[in-house]
Amino acid sequence: MGGDEGMQLAYYVLLLVVIGGAMLFELSGRGGQALRQLVLWVVIFAGAIFAANLWLDGGTRQQIVQGGRIEIPVGRDGHFHLTAQLNGVDVRFLVDTGASSIALAPPDARRIGIDPDSLAYIGRAMTANGEVETAPVTIDELAIGDIVDRNVRAWVIGADLSGSLLGMSYLRTFARVSFEGDLLVLER
Repeated sequence: MGGDEGMQLAYYVLLLVVIGGAMLFELSGRGGQALRQLVLWVVIFAGAIFAANLWLDGGTRQQIVQGGRIEIPVGRDGHFHLTAQLNGVDVRFLVDTGASSIALAPPDARRIGIDPDSLAYIGRAMTANGEVETAPVTIDELAIGDIVDRNVRAWVIGADLSGSLLGMSYLRTFARVSFEGDLLVLER
């Protein structure tokens, strides 16, 4: 269990203790009216936080990797998001069939050990926000579960990009790219 999962479990246990304690307190009839109302507000607040976390996280649906098959559920925004490890670092991608290649946002490039400020921006690409400069790079290792690719070509975008894009140059490495309901399925 990772650190984030452990923290989430601790949060849910604490939430259960607060709600359970409040119910026992209320049902036992002990305590003054003001204290019971305070506990009720704490329970309401904790429930609102719980609901907000579920909504912001998109529920518990995450990508599933089984052997050479990756299932990516559609996000609340209607797009497919995939988390891959680049040089051992988690990077969240928007799967973009309109992008011709992997486009790294400068912050993601920096996190995986590529200094965007020292690159030669020799290319150009058209984005939804207009033309941008691009710099070719090679990602030493791109891993999604058991699927590992080495020396993967990508481009660092020389402009503000809200996130990195996983484009067709990488999607073409799969034997099958398909949609099954609200899932994007990639298979090798």
